[in-house]
Amino acid sequence: MYRYTEFDKAFVKSRAAQFRDQLERWESGQLSEDDFRPLRLQNGWYVQRHAPMLRVAVPYGELSSAQLRILARIAREYDTPSQSVYHSAMDAQAKLGSTQLPTNTAHFTTRTNVQFNWIPLDKAADVMDLLASVDMHGIQTSGNCIRNISCDERAGVAVDEIADPRPFAELMRQWTTLHPEFAYLPRKFKIAITGATEDRAATDWHDVGLRMIRNNAGELGFRVSVGGGMGRTPMIATVLREFLPWNQIMNYIEAVVRVYNRYGRRDNKYKARIKILVKAEGQQYIDDVEEEFRQIVELDGGPHTIPQVELDRVTAAFVAPVPVIHEGTVASMDAAASARFDRWVRRNVASHKDAALRIVTLSFKRLGQAPGDASAEQLERLADLADRFSSGEARVTHTQNIVLPWVAAADLQALWEEASELGLASTNIGLMTDIIACPGGDFCALANARSIPIAQALADRYQDIDELDDIGDIDVHISGCINSCGHHHSGHIGVLGVDKDGKEWYQITLGGADGSEGSGKAQPGKVIGPSFSATEVPDAIEAILGTYRELREHREKGRYELFIETLRRTGLDPFKAAANGARAKEEVPA
Repeated sequence: MYRYTEFDKAFVKSRAAQFRDQLERWESGQLSEDDFRPLRLQNGWYVQRHAPMLRVAVPYGELSSAQLRILARIAREYDTPSQSVYHSAMDAQAKLGSTQLPTNTAHFTTRTNVQFNWIPLDKAADVMDLLASVDMHGIQTSGNCIRNISCDERAGVAVDEIADPRPFAELMRQWTTLHPEFAYLPRKFKIAITGATEDRAATDWHDVGLRMIRNNAGELGFRVSVGGGMGRTPMIATVLREFLPWNQIMNYIEAVVRVYNRYGRRDNKYKARIKILVKAEGQQYIDDVEEEFRQIVELDGGPHTIPQVELDRVTAAFVAPVPVIHEGTVASMDAAASARFDRWVRRNVASHKDAALRIVTLSFKRLGQAPGDASAEQLERLADLADRFSSGEARVTHTQNIVLPWVAAADLQALWEEASELGLASTNIGLMTDIIACPGGDFCALANARSIPIAQALADRYQDIDELDDIGDIDVHISGCINSCGHHHSGHIGVLGVDKDGKEWYQITLGGADGSEGSGKAQPGKVIGPSFSATEVPDAIEAILGTYRELREHREKGRYELFIETLRRTGLDPFKAAANGARAKEEVPA
């Protein structure tokens, strides 16, 4: 993990102190609501459907065990609404047919951040002080600025890695934080970086996507794509540079953002994202960026060119831990337990660049809890697992799971046994029940429909692990509104909540992809017809999967085509017909 310098620590603590002063002035009436709103948003504080929501930044997804314990403390002591607030929320939920709203819980998001949904604003400054005590904050997790920079969750340890992207992500984090050029953009701005051959960071779906590559001369650089994004107008990013030398990346991003700042729409927030500008201007946008970059480098002398000594300094701050290997005999297992363990190793464990280590994914997709939710106790137990098995480090994935990146191969069985007791050893990574879902209408003020009940209904239906294995790798993503926080556009099966005459309905899309292995080229899914009611969605998806199992073909070594492969070979029509055939006999909305 990156080790904060004394400057880093002082910066975060001073920001927390500044926020306390702002909060106190608002509470005393010295700051109006309109004046305080941008200040709280700049520190990650929203006001949502029922209560305030805090978004905590987790740069490139890395969390220490100490940070996990502070998050657990915040969940236990602060993520608790007053009785009046909670009763009001439950009354609202009862009208929707839902009665459960978890408290004392943290939520891992698709941006590798952590959110809390119930912290009262009068406790906000205390929470920020706690976060600062372990080098955490909510700076720029909201607002029209460059947000949290995300990475491949296997950064620095993956066997397919060309170079570790984390030092570049950290340089960019430091550079963009409170940078005046990036603080008041036309709209929010998201950057993702991967240093691996497989794109596990979904870079083509970001405002700026960076893939580390080497040219024919063996020199390190970036493939730069700009203008990806979901929301109302899903778009795949356009490649601006096939190869950019690594030391020029911040000069180039400055050019990208300057042109966006100059010409991006500010009169209509729905057309303000950089993807709209890139699509509207096409080659002109690319030409403008290249000219801006030329001026930055030639006329200004390339002020953000990264010196080798600076890269070395930041790289040195990412200290690889000494692996913790526990000696002793491994308890014997009966045949059934051995089979479960072997299945878990095949599904949840990946190779590591150190042959003695493994990368382990713990599933946060469980019955009775929303995807990505973690109770205070689970966070504390996760911190214990990280300490014992992963040198005190865990990582949040954009699929809302947790990776332990430093696990000794000799410790896999012991880890599996403890994770099983905690309910985090489900062998469903990449399978049907490894569902991405946003908080939806249960919490979010922007949502048109709930996401969590749909995810829970699907998880409940598909609990047979043999059936899940037979269906194979498949991405199911659910969003509660068009803002697409559940990444429904990139799901092989996507579900989007929509409001029709005050009722919850759901569009189903097919064929989306995030660009990772098995998904093929990144692309948005296509809507297969009129919306479905909440009760129809599980039946429609079951029909879609049944059609896949009927149409799939055998491939080499006895394996079947993946769902996405069959879909691309046959087209949407048979799946669309199957889904529509599962509709209830009632009036269907347009």
